[in-house]
Amino acid sequence: MPYLQLDVNGRHPAAKKRELAARLASAYAERMDADIRRITVAVREAGEGGIWRMIDGEPAPVSMLMCDIRRGRPAEQRLALAECLIAVCADTLGLDPMRVNVEFTQHAGDEMVHPALGGTSPEWSPPGK
Repeated sequence: MPYLQLDVNGRHPAAKKRELAARLASAYAERMDADIRRITVAVREAGEGGIWRMIDGEPAPVSMLMCDIRRGRPAEQRLALAECLIAVCADTLGLDPMRVNVEFTQHAGDEMVHPALGGTSPEWSPPGK
């Protein structure tokens, strides 16, 4: 954890998805004071016309970024991260930033297991505490 899952319409080259994963992980680690080794990024390509949202009364193609994270960060910190992640998606994959939604699901540290990092994740606390 965290697990960032981007659902997109269409297809993107593997090199672009790799670049996106690196940029999303770096942005997350920096803004959320997280160990970058714990971050997993998935890009799920739904194909052409696979993801829709009603905009102005009509279905419009969109993207959705789900962020499963440890609980504890303030809303302002999550909002700043969401804005940064949207900008990274727009810059890297050419997505319309007005059509990328971000949703956070927060978990206790003991709900995440990283065998290579010693087991369950610690609870999040602000740096220096």
